[in-house]
Amino acid sequence: MNIVMIIPTGIGCEIGGHCGDAAVVARLLGQCCENLILHPNVVNASDLNEMPPNSLYVEGSQLDLFLQGKTFLQKVYSNKILVVVNKADYQSINAVSAARTQLGIDAEILELKTPLKLLAKFKDGLATGDVEGWKELVEQVKPLDFDALAIATPITVGEDVLLKYFKTGGVNPVGGVEAAASKLIASAIGKPVAHGPVDYAMNELKEVVDPRMAVETITENFIHCVLKGLHKAPRLNSKRGLGVEDVDCMISPYGCFGPPHKACLEAGIPVIVVKENRSVLNHPENEKFIYVENYLEAAGLLMAMQAGIEPSTMRRPISPTTVRK
Repeated sequence: MNIVMIIPTGIGCEIGGHCGDAAVVARLLGQCCENLILHPNVVNASDLNEMPPNSLYVEGSQLDLFLQGKTFLQKVYSNKILVVVNKADYQSINAVSAARTQLGIDAEILELKTPLKLLAKFKDGLATGDVEGWKELVEQVKPLDFDALAIATPITVGEDVLLKYFKTGGVNPVGGVEAAASKLIASAIGKPVAHGPVDYAMNELKEVVDPRMAVETITENFIHCVLKGLHKAPRLNSKRGLGVEDVDCMISPYGCFGPPHKACLEAGIPVIVVKENRSVLNHPENEKFIYVENYLEAAGLLMAMQAGIEPSTMRRPISPTTVRK
């Protein structure tokens, strides 16, 4: 069984809308399938990335292409990772060195000639932003030999905005611009891409925060989670690998609808929607989707599907068998 798990970035999902706080859900769902296809936002958590070993770590726009049947996902044992930074300081070098010694990855650092600037902002209550210098980045890396691209650059966001987020919650202010940058660059190079901010965490915030945000207060470089994800991220292949026809279902938060949902409807892939994981969006329910209360129920439904059990036969009372005339 192959499952796609999405939690769109920048829309304030209760679970997975902060910093890798859906990793425990991914670990649960990973036990219910052969391959769990997810995007970096689900499991990226600063120095932590607790994705299950059967995860396929795919950038969001490339996951859309996969579900649209425009590319295949080719599993690999390891990727050669290029880490691009605005400045190769001791923090970035030590962070990559730590990942090399702990994960055994093949990685090197490239200092960008033109700094990449990510400017976080809100629009209509959603996190978004502007990306500057991405075309120059693409031109600089294109001639180089690598399999996956890790981007470790700062995000410009108001300290008052960050402080408000850590104290009162709401939509994570930086996820939207990260997704925008990853999409632009991944579309241009056609390789696995993920971004981790540096010099970002509110280390001076000396107080207890929401557990979903806690990982953002314990480090300044969010590189390790990206390197772990990209280490064995599948490569895009035009001819062979895992295809959309191999997907058994997709699991989504409640109230959102986008390219992945549309692609699944067109491909006849069941979509399981988790009501407990609401966002700030409020798209109407779709009669073709399967609604469950929480991820525990979603996991049970996946196990029933694997066992070939019609879920209604597990509930009481059971209606009489239909007789067609």
